[in-house]
Parts: sequence; C-alpha cells; structure tokens
Amino acid sequence: MRSIYNIKARSLSGEEHSLSEFRGQVILVVNIASKCVFASQLAQLQSLYNRYRSQGFTVLGFPSEQFHQELDVHEAIMVFCKQNFGVTFPLFEKVWVNGKHAHPLFRLLTYQMPGLAGNRDIKWNFTKFLIDRDGTPVARYPWFIEPERLAPAIATALDFPVPVSCQIANY
Repeated sequence: MRSIYNIKARSLSGEEHSLSEFRGQVILVVNIASKCVFASQLAQLQSLYNRYRSQGFTVLGFPSEQFHQELDVHEAIMVFCKQNFGVTFPLFEKVWVNGKHAHPLFRLLTYQMPGLAGNRDIKWNFTKFLIDRDGTPVARYPWFIEPERLAPAIATALDFPVPVSCQIANY
C-alpha cells in the first residue's frame, strides 16, 4: 500500500515538497477554505500547532476547491490565513479532495480512513486526518469537530499521557 511519504504537494508559493519531509512527525491534514463559515477553525489549528510543534507535531493545510469556497489566487489564500488567523503552519496549493481529480494524498487518506458507514467522500471543508509518526492515519474528524477537541488525541499520538476519558472517538 502506498505511503503518504511517497506523495508530493506544492506549497502556496509554488515549491514542490515531498511529504517525506514530515516523516517522524504527528501530522494533522486539513482541507481548508477561506470563504467557509468554519474558517475560524484556522485559529484553533494554529493554536494546536504552536502548542505541540516542539514535540514533533505539524498541521498541513490544503485549501480545497471541492466545495467552491476558496479564494482564486494562492497569494490571496496565504494573506487571508496569515492576516486573519496568524497561520504559520505549512499551506499547500488548492486541491480537490474527492473524485477523479482528487489529490493523491486525499485519495490515500480517504481510502485508509473512511468516514461514517465506510463512506470515503469528504463531506465538507475542515475535515481532519490525524496521522501518527509512522505515517499511518489513526483518526478522521468531520468539519463540525473543532480542532481544540483534538488536543487529547494529538497528545496521545505524541506519546503524552492522556486519560482515556478525554479521548475523542472517530466520527
């Protein structure tokens, strides 16, 4: 089976990156959208990134055109995210997350971590995939789960002791 570390993506500035650059880190992959009502989740994603990055955690933001709620120009997306929410975590070029034009990362993640009732499609912006240090997806969270609620699962993936009662089930 293919690994996330074999996949490449272009940053918003146009530089190609191999996701192998994030090998050994706990990763939260999120399909973001600037014009989405849930764009405020970017602030919580940044907060998680600030809190855990020194322990080997990163957020990877992928603007999605799938639901027609993203700005047209990559530079505008970058400016929006930084000026409104202080985003400093890696942001990549706009991608599709479903269908025949889906980015390889999202094809892999939805195959390895289907949603409710085995449905593989991403239903909306701000779907989140938690990936462990070995590159294995361990949880999928829908748009309505606010990023701050993922802190216990992130801490667990980073090998911090977290009481079982604090962990969130997959949705």
